[in-house]
Amino acid sequence: MARMSEPIEVNSVSRISAGTTVTGEISSHGDIRVDGEVDGRLYSEGRVVVGENAIIKGTVLCGDLDLWGSVDGEIFVRNVLSLKATSSVQGDLHIKKLQVEMGASVNGTCKMISEADFDACLGKESIDPAEA
Repeated sequence: MARMSEPIEVNSVSRISAGTTVTGEISSHGDIRVDGEVDGRLYSEGRVVVGENAIIKGTVLCGDLDLWGSVDGEIFVRNVLSLKATSSVQGDLHIKKLQVEMGASVNGTCKMISEADFDACLGKESIDPAEA
């Protein structure tokens, strides 16, 4: 949740580099780029970019998501989910807008949601992250 008193550095991006594995919960006010592996819950108020060889096993909640790699878990996106040709999703999508390139793979359901729905999902996820 954003703290209005703390300015967000526009050019700062948190990076999980190739060869790095993070297990647990990641939470950021800013953007995140994943080129390694994440096993757990990833939350960003900004944009998440998942590189072509990146793997996320768990729930992703974010403002926008550009996906080149793979996600095995639920995805919640406040604005736009962009599935690139090399992307693979094993799980349900809860999104406001969807952009899909030829070749992207999704094995799950897709539910279009409003920002209010996203906020409600976020509240549910925040209360019980064990279900994420």
